[in-house]
Amino acid sequence: MTGEPAFRLPGGRALAKRSLVLSGHRTSVALEPEFWTALEAMAQARGLGLPALIARIDAARDPTRPLASALRVAALLAARAEPGATLEGDLG
Repeated sequence: MTGEPAFRLPGGRALAKRSLVLSGHRTSVALEPEFWTALEAMAQARGLGLPALIARIDAARDPTRPLASALRVAALLAARAEPGATLEGDLG
């Protein structure tokens, strides 16, 4: 998996683009760095590598939902499920 800046959001923040192989096909996903951090924590908590976690999310998602959207929702649901987790102050 590789990471590179994809493009800048308003306010100068960049999306981080990562390339990976899913089901034998190369693809890339651009997410805010905060979502990548949350997904990495999710993977670690489950004893998985990030590509394995993403593959599981990809396999479980509705095919009409874009992968980036499914990853953001998975990260949000995991954060909401953590005891004491808050989103306040993390939206920068």
